[in-house]
Amino acid sequence: MVAVSLLAVTGLVSTVGYEGHAAARTTATPPTAPVRVASASATVAQSPRHAQLNRLAKQLVAAGAPAVIVRVDDGHGRPTEITEQAPWSRKYHQLRAEDEFRMGSNTKTMMATLVLQLVGEDKLALTDPVDTWLPGQVPNGRAITLRMLLNHTSGLADYTEDPAILPAIMGKDPRRWTSEQLLALGVRHDPPLPPGTRWSYSNTNYAAIGAVLERVTGKSLADLVRDRIARPLHLEHTYYATDSAWRGPHAQGYEPDAAHMPPGVPAESRDFAGAHRDGQVDVSHNNPSWGGAAGAMVSTAHDWARFYTALMSGKLLPPAQLAQMRTTVPTDPDQPDGPGYGLGIETAATPCGTVWAHDGGIPGYLSTHVTDPTGRRTATVLVATEAFAEHPEAFPELTKAAKTLQSAAMCAMFDRPAPIERLPYYR
Repeated sequence: MVAVSLLAVTGLVSTVGYEGHAAARTTATPPTAPVRVASASATVAQSPRHAQLNRLAKQLVAAGAPAVIVRVDDGHGRPTEITEQAPWSRKYHQLRAEDEFRMGSNTKTMMATLVLQLVGEDKLALTDPVDTWLPGQVPNGRAITLRMLLNHTSGLADYTEDPAILPAIMGKDPRRWTSEQLLALGVRHDPPLPPGTRWSYSNTNYAAIGAVLERVTGKSLADLVRDRIARPLHLEHTYYATDSAWRGPHAQGYEPDAAHMPPGVPAESRDFAGAHRDGQVDVSHNNPSWGGAAGAMVSTAHDWARFYTALMSGKLLPPAQLAQMRTTVPTDPDQPDGPGYGLGIETAATPCGTVWAHDGGIPGYLSTHVTDPTGRRTATVLVATEAFAEHPEAFPELTKAAKTLQSAAMCAMFDRPAPIERLPYYR
């Protein structure tokens, strides 16, 4: 998973994945039918901004991405959906804008939403020490609160850096991981920081959150997502994955095979399991359960936009809890007024407008989701490969093309031109 902040400096920069509340039962307003641009041969009339997105999507594929989905809703009733894919990948799957996609660390936004729903029901408190719910499972657990887990100020080490998880990340270990197992991997390493010191991204925080959610509710994370978010919002292709199975048509995710992996990628990260296709490895059917509460969600561009709209408009959380979600800590201590991380979501003032966002990476899938503070405007870029985001120096052309497209999509969301020549970027 992409394991660092999406919004590292002011602007668009990444240094890098219901019951109980009446408002949550309100169905989000279905969006107007989108303008779809499937390829260069599309006959749909395009605005200059949409034409730019289409051109940048093609450039991303030309730079090495197997496929990309772009969805932008500027709040004017005509969402635009663009799909582009490399000719070789069409032999195996014809990409659709509606395809399911692994969402990686965007999962954290949904997990934080679940916690805050329970806070609104007085079943949890953000000030609860983690030791209250997971006694003895987290070192110094009396000093680490649920808020610290949610906003990455706990100081805990990141379980994804433990060598024991690497075979699962590479698709060679098909076991089903539990929240407790993932948490145990993270806490067996000395915490790099004392609790509450500063922001430091760690997937272990959300492994602990997953374990707390299961403990306090007695339900699985899959059931909580289904009952409290997916069903109330009619998100038909959104679910928490516990194994490699997909529920609907899905984008195929790829990584270069060992022979085509750039030299800058470490040896232990070069050889993914999966079917070999045209110099690439199809990692679509590798088990993502190692992502757990930090990264195992599956969704679509359409579903996630609906989720963001419901979240930011108050349909999922009471006002007090939504305000808590949007209470941030700086991601860079040298920029206290710069980008901030709230509870499972980030924010920054960019050249085109203030955004709330997250991204996520899991092998084969890199997803970036952005919304304005009201939830009326949303933008999504889904790229069907992810190693370049973990090792950007090894994929310079692909990294630059992805950042440019992601930034342009965000500006298109605000119906503004993207100052691409000077705009910092997402990764």
